[in-house]
Formats: sequence, structure tokens, C-alpha cells
Amino acid sequence: MDLLQRFDDSVILFLDSIRGVSFIDNLMKFISFLGNGGWFYILIGIVMICFIKKYPKVGKWGIVLLISLAISAIIVNLGIKPYVARIRPFDRLMLDIIIDTPHDYSFPSGHTTAAFGAAVVFMYMNKKIGFIMLIFAVLMGFSRMYLMVHFPTDVICGALIGTVVSVIVCNIYINKIQNKKTKV
Repeated sequence: MDLLQRFDDSVILFLDSIRGVSFIDNLMKFISFLGNGGWFYILIGIVMICFIKKYPKVGKWGIVLLISLAISAIIVNLGIKPYVARIRPFDRLMLDIIIDTPHDYSFPSGHTTAAFGAAVVFMYMNKKIGFIMLIFAVLMGFSRMYLMVHFPTDVICGALIGTVVSVIVCNIYINKIQNKKTKV
């Protein structure tokens, strides 16, 4: 565990040493802002549901997205974070941050969990959009480390949780559709 923490610390200290380019700082803050509270992905899901009458498939995938986000948020925010209670990199390493100070725990990254979860849902729905969302998810995870609020292992585990939960939810949805077709 100590080796893993040293790895995490060294990555964060490296990122701290390269921060300070205002364009990149602002870009990372903006990307991270889109993940605050999952509002961006929730909004996407709600907009998709609004099209359920005209485009039923899109609307149903919006429901899948919201279910995936809700399950992931419960697992991360109510289960893992309070149990592990890992302090954030800026507190551990006494670093300055350029965003509002988060007051919850570090492990795992909720922003990254939501971003990867959404990317997986979109991969199932539309590979091209899913690929774009996957790139955005990677940027989200990087932004959280760059902003000194998550360690690399927080981001990696968040990505895994979001991916696994969304794969399970998507497969349940797909199996439900297949079962309906075979009953007809």
C-alpha cells in the first residue's frame, strides 16, 4: 500500500510542478465543473428522455444513463467514500488548489465514475458518440488529478466502477429488450 501511495504522491507532485499555464488551468477547471454533482450527465439524460415519444430508443437510453449514474453515485458517495475516508491530495501534500475546496473524501473519483459510466452507455447506444464521451471521460479523470483533488488510483477506481456499473445496467436493459422480442 505504501508503494501505491508513493506512486500517487509522485504523480500529483509532478502535475503540481507543471501547473500554471492559465489556458490549461482554465480548461481543466471547466472540464471538472461539467462533472460537479453529475449535473452535465443528468441534463443529457433528461434531454434524451424528453425525446422518448419521437425517438423511443434515445429516450430509453436516457433512462439507462440516469439509472447507471444513480447506482454509481450511491456506491461511490454513500458506500465507498465514507468507508475508505481517504484525504485529498492537496491536504495530504499541502498543495494549493485553484478550485473551490471539496469537503468530501478522495477515493474514488465521483467525477470520473460518472464520466466513464456515461461513456459506456453512449458506447452501447452509438459508438461514435461513445468514443467522444470516452475521450471526455479520460480528460475528466486527468482534470481531477491536475486540480490536485484526486490521486491517480482514485481516478482509475472511479473509471472502473463507472464502467462496470454501466456495463451491467446496459446488459440488463439489452436482455430485457431481447426477452420481449422472444416472447412476441
